[in-house]
Amino acid sequence: MLSNQILLNTIEGLKLITRRDISVIDREGKVAASTEEEMQNRLVDGIEAFFMSPAESQLITGYQYFKVFDNNMPEYVVVIKGEDEEAYRVGKIAAFQIQSLLIAYKERFDKDNFIKNLLLDNLLLIDIYSRAKKLHVENNVRRVVFLIETRIDRELNVVEIVRNLFPAKLKDFVTAVDEKSIILVKEIRDRDDSESLEKTARMIHDTLVTEAMSSVYVAIGTPVTDLKNVSSSYKEARMALEVGKIFEVDKYIVNYEQLGIGRLIYQLPVQLCRMFISEVLHGVSMDTLDDETLTTVNKFFENDLNVSETSRELYIHRNTLVYRLDKLQKLTGLDLRKFDDAIIFKITMMVSKYMIYRGKYEF
Repeated sequence: MLSNQILLNTIEGLKLITRRDISVIDREGKVAASTEEEMQNRLVDGIEAFFMSPAESQLITGYQYFKVFDNNMPEYVVVIKGEDEEAYRVGKIAAFQIQSLLIAYKERFDKDNFIKNLLLDNLLLIDIYSRAKKLHVENNVRRVVFLIETRIDRELNVVEIVRNLFPAKLKDFVTAVDEKSIILVKEIRDRDDSESLEKTARMIHDTLVTEAMSSVYVAIGTPVTDLKNVSSSYKEARMALEVGKIFEVDKYIVNYEQLGIGRLIYQLPVQLCRMFISEVLHGVSMDTLDDETLTTVNKFFENDLNVSETSRELYIHRNTLVYRLDKLQKLTGLDLRKFDDAIIFKITMMVSKYMIYRGKYEF
């Protein structure tokens, strides 16, 4: 069913052209939209009889009534004030316009359902291709899934904002999968690479941050060329989103093809992670390290294990930095000034983040 706002926008546009007041009544007898102030939000008595009658139009006390059908069943009634021929013509046009909108929105609803079931692997292989053909969805084209996570405000139609970003609305599909996630299945060109996909993701991110005024995360799956593989791209985008939240907390755009070592750690069994941390830290928990030590270590890694540059950026004496590294070595047995030990500790930090994210960081 169409929203009341869409109905109102439609009849207001028709009124500007025809200069005739138009109202739309739903099956419950309530005025869903009207250009007449006195008709708004009213309940129309006796309209049920017209819905049940075989007549497609009717003249009642100075108003002309026209049915709007959906699958041969009356869904709305358009009401025009006036008994003249012009009022009849305007009423027929309004009814036709609203019926066309119903068909268009129903087709989009069917496509949305198809895409959702496709993403969630709820379709048999034979059903994918048969339904795609029925809905005029091409198969062998290059597509990629963008997973957008943000706070979806009911007063702000975030899905429509994303749809309006892409003019090729018959080729790109946008749908909400839950209360905070939106999926964009976008058709792309053969020459589109990771850089161009990330450019699209940045456009989505920047637009939604401006419009929705809330944090927005965008994850990118890998391109696929067959409809049956769209769900794989979706799973990759979802994995990329989670991996990004664990290991790249400051990044709002994450590409599955650029997850690095985080992809490997994310797929490790929890028990194996627990054994690794226990072996490396000799029973010491990462929780015992204070914020000052962790800040020092992160800055040390950022500067490629350069003691002088790290102490300069932290505004501390070189000896102070050496003291902190020595203190960490006594606690963990790892000297971060040595490349091999630095790698081990870096991986340990990432594994610990993963364990914390999973809520299973227990010793």
